[in-house]
Amino acid sequence: MPATILNVAFFGSSDFAVPSLNALFASRHKIASVYSQPPKPRRRGQKARHTPVGERACSLGLNLRFPESFDSSGVREDFSAIGADVAIVAAYGIILPKDLLHLPKHGFLNIHPSLLPRWRGAAPIQRAIMAGDATTGVCIMRVEPRVDSGRVCIERIEPIGPEATASILQNRLASLGASMILEALDRIDALEFRPQSNEGATYAKKVEKHEARIDWTRSSNDVDRQIRGLSANPGAWSPFKGERIKFLDSRVADASGAPGEIVGTDLTIACGTGAVRILRLQRPSKRPMEAREFLKGFALPSGSCFDGAP
Repeated sequence: MPATILNVAFFGSSDFAVPSLNALFASRHKIASVYSQPPKPRRRGQKARHTPVGERACSLGLNLRFPESFDSSGVREDFSAIGADVAIVAAYGIILPKDLLHLPKHGFLNIHPSLLPRWRGAAPIQRAIMAGDATTGVCIMRVEPRVDSGRVCIERIEPIGPEATASILQNRLASLGASMILEALDRIDALEFRPQSNEGATYAKKVEKHEARIDWTRSSNDVDRQIRGLSANPGAWSPFKGERIKFLDSRVADASGAPGEIVGTDLTIACGTGAVRILRLQRPSKRPMEAREFLKGFALPSGSCFDGAP
């Protein structure tokens, strides 16, 4: 029997979704249309730009739509006219109305980067690292009205590791999710869905700006996980002589001092207990740098403290 060729609608916005779009484009399936969030100003002083998914869809010559919502009947009728056999969702960021979900023959499938029911919600990758989880993964699930509560058909476990940043982990999970969604489409008529348990369910709320400022009185493990978990966005930061320094990667270090104090010459900073060694960091409006390169042009002498530290 010849392999089924599916008419697919793809819903995605962030970098996490791009590998799945690429995988679908390279597959035998047909991408009827790509939906992404509307273009927004992405950098200071620049005009509105497409999301990463929008930009990739344009470069592939795909049909791109970017409605602000699905509240209007016209937008829903337009989607219905596409005649999608299945819709794939990956980090889309716009709520889909209940009456849209039944339109494709095989419904909507979501690529979610956590082991559900742990870390339902907007920031599962960041929250998993910040919580110190040893493992995470990807689930392929039905999209249902309650956030990330749908039945799961495929699940893969992925170790996080003590050195993973959110950017590194996102790339690994995005690649894993891309292969998993092709597997799901290959087995579309034979997929078996299991309901999620509400036991152990946690919610990965969106990271708020206030969570990014480092409290050096916390333990070195907490600070290290904050830095690595927020490395992609918004970036953990601390002020030094009025300048906001953003930290992008770190390791727990065997050192001590007053919280926020720079100890030694390798950019190790003391915490409430222990210390962290900073590997990559960034000044405002400057490019990210390795610590050694950064210190050549910006003095952070041993014994000095970050503003606000004891």
